[in-house]
Amino acid sequence: MKLAVNLPNFGPQIDHDGIERWARTAEESGFDAVLLSDHLALTDDANRRSPAPFYECLSTLAWLAGRTTSVRLGAGVLIGSHRHPVHLARATATIDQLSGGRLVVGVGVGWAAEAFDVLGVPFGTRGARTDAVLATLRQAWTADVITLRGDHAEHRVHTRPRPLQRPHPPLWIGGNGAPALRRTNRFGTAWHPLHPSRERCRAGVAQLNEGKLFVPRVFFLPTPARVTAPGRPLGYGSLDQIADDLTFLTGLGADTVVLDTDPGNQALRRPLDDDLALIRLAGATFASSPSAL
Repeated sequence: MKLAVNLPNFGPQIDHDGIERWARTAEESGFDAVLLSDHLALTDDANRRSPAPFYECLSTLAWLAGRTTSVRLGAGVLIGSHRHPVHLARATATIDQLSGGRLVVGVGVGWAAEAFDVLGVPFGTRGARTDAVLATLRQAWTADVITLRGDHAEHRVHTRPRPLQRPHPPLWIGGNGAPALRRTNRFGTAWHPLHPSRERCRAGVAQLNEGKLFVPRVFFLPTPARVTAPGRPLGYGSLDQIADDLTFLTGLGADTVVLDTDPGNQALRRPLDDDLALIRLAGATFASSPSAL
């Protein structure tokens, strides 16, 4: 099992120097990948959860490609219907080429209704639109020329450069429910649920088709003592409890586990140096010591 970390590319505690330090610290600490979040239109509903400044995901990933050497770089997750699929295909293929084949593309349907209104995307159609985007992505990533319908006619679209990774970059489908699992089985390489319970992990993995991967995102919020409260989230508790959680996910066949240091309430967000100390602790305890699991 590989370990990744969610990099907070938003909030008053972060700037470009902090983003680079996060990525370099993860790379030096033995993590396989760093993932960034995505909001194209940061409306009030999204800003309450992920406050400005919010660094745009794809351009930040491209910048990080030149600031790192080995760690994989990903989106966890892009809101599929908020960018034209031709733009998304070209941008992701370019980043994958320029990073030496290190891109992970996560895609989800999105939840911030106000942003959909701003961007002119009907909120109620986001699932079907995401499916169409995923179909175009896979087509554009695997062919030099594709045919797409415009407003007035069909047109040939030249896609090169294609991604360096073949047949295409890992395509992680975000979401915890049945639609995300169906989308994974149809389009994706992996199911990427957010903070799932043990029960949701078990049920979801049982619905994945053969060959589909399981790449959950769980907390990394260590506590000084064991947490005894019922309903303890995965990744919240003593280091022994977190090790048990990772062993549980390994037993379900998790290919990669993404650790999330975000406490959920931005008023509780730690200073940058404290966050980086957490990443070093996670790396020293788990990423660099497989026997700890």
